Amino acid sequence: MREKTKLKIGEFSKMMQVTVKTLRHYEQKGLLVPDEVDEWTGYRYYSIAQMQRLGTIRGLQRQGFTLEEIKELLEEGAQMPSIDLLTQKIEETERQLQLLMERRTQLLRWMDSHKQRKRMEKFSIQSLPEIIVASHREVIADYSALGPLCVNKIGPEMQRLGCQCPPPGYCFTIEHQEEHRPTDLDIEYCEQVEEMGVDSSIIQFKRLAAVPKALCMKHVGPYERFYESFTEAFAYMEEQGYKMAGHPRTSYIDGAWNQEDPEQWLSLIQIPIE
Repeated sequence: MREKTKLKIGEFSKMMQVTVKTLRHYEQKGLLVPDEVDEWTGYRYYSIAQMQRLGTIRGLQRQGFTLEEIKELLEEGAQMPSIDLLTQKIEETERQLQLLMERRTQLLRWMDSHKQRKRMEKFSIQSLPEIIVASHREVIADYSALGPLCVNKIGPEMQRLGCQCPPPGYCFTIEHQEEHRPTDLDIEYCEQVEEMGVDSSIIQFKRLAAVPKALCMKHVGPYERFYESFTEAFAYMEEQGYKMAGHPRTSYIDGAWNQEDPEQWLSLIQIPIE
């Protein structure tokens, strides 16, 4: 007589890809009792037939049957659930599916609502008051030249002229070129001052009229990515029915002067609209 194959619980667990903890749980439930337990060592051994039984258990679990239902089926010697039980499971699954679809719909509504709120927080409509600015217009190589220009040329000249800037400080640039250019940018730098001064070869003072309505949007990152924020801002303007009504301003809040990492630079885009 051929000797029956016996597998220790660890071997059985490994081959069947199920944890020992799960096997012990099935044993406690009376679903899969070891074929043999050594009375001296307590070792549990499983047979080839129990591989097939475990396969049946796992297959029924995947179809939503509880361990109690599976145990009842196996005790009755059934290889397949009855038509009545299958019908019951199908109806139960359809109810669960309907609940899941309703839950999905609600979650999608919440997500859309959250995105809309976040988007609205990103944009704001503000009025910009009339201000006096010290202005300097120059063609610079690219955005990276803006910082040195302010530090080495504009700043010292404003100091020489005795310019007083109201706190917390407001400076911005306006680009005057008619089309995008990666180099040779025609940029006007403006910084709010308390009063009109005497023009010099570097600084001109001017009074800027109030802007009744401007779309304001925060931009985080290097200046070379301004196009991303402008794209988003103009898409929002189109959706809301706004039109540009003047030169956009780019106000600088955090930059190379206080943040080493360009990804942390904070600017504020202000677009006059109507």
